[in-house]
Amino acid sequence: MMHKSGFVNIVGNPNVGKSTLMNLFVGERISIATFKAQTTRHRIMGILNDDEVQIVFSDTPGVLKPNYKLQQSMRNFSDSALVDADVLVYVTDPVEKIDKNADFLDKVAKMEVPVLVLINKIDLTDEKHLIELVEQWHGFLPKAEIIPVSALAKFNIDPVLKRIKELLPESPPFFDKDQLTDKPARFFVSEIIREKILLFYDKEIPYSVEVGVEAFKEDATHIHINAVIYVERDSQKGIIIGHQGKALKKVMTEARKSLEKFFGKSIYLESFVKVDKDWRDSDKELNLFGYNPE
Repeated sequence: MMHKSGFVNIVGNPNVGKSTLMNLFVGERISIATFKAQTTRHRIMGILNDDEVQIVFSDTPGVLKPNYKLQQSMRNFSDSALVDADVLVYVTDPVEKIDKNADFLDKVAKMEVPVLVLINKIDLTDEKHLIELVEQWHGFLPKAEIIPVSALAKFNIDPVLKRIKELLPESPPFFDKDQLTDKPARFFVSEIIREKILLFYDKEIPYSVEVGVEAFKEDATHIHINAVIYVERDSQKGIIIGHQGKALKKVMTEARKSLEKFFGKSIYLESFVKVDKDWRDSDKELNLFGYNPE
């Protein structure tokens, strides 16, 4: 029986729904997804398997013009997704300007592999505007297939998956058929905690935060986790902790609930907050946090 495998890389500008779409494609919650831009910082792999196909999806950070080294690393993840794709999925929505980050779009236009442009969040527009958008995208990317979708309503998700499978090359699987991602357990601990910080804190605070996992001890029914929340300023540390520690306790309670759902085990979660000045512009710190892979 013929088997197909391939790398399907998901790219696009911030906050268009890339992470939500990948989670729908894979059928598991691999990437954190919030209403805030720049939620995804890494290139995150999610693997969909059946008897005849293995699709290796990659969720990537939103394309942006970097203002500091962390954002440059995020942009590098997005650019790298243009190099090794068998199928490229470019996600947009009815709100953003098509020519935003035009330099990146020019690279997409020159790609030889199949490109699917998914216009997500179509529930935010009407039929007339959607038709106009499809025509505009055909002008920018004439070789691409333009498909309206709604991650929220799960509209057109199955047809897109079917089309991706048709476009994949014949190949044996790249990974074990029971493998869901290339990331270790500690990565998902830090991502889930960071997701709660994105949801519970405002303004610059979430973007100045990184989460490290110092201990992850697992047995048959329990996981004991020690996590460190890094911030850039003493003032940010105070905001994260909150009056009498109430803010941090709330975040950790919600994180623990999500971690127990994710791992299917009882979680004991300890955390503390540490100031690491200007970590977002430090090559050494970014290497430690996995933002500059070799």
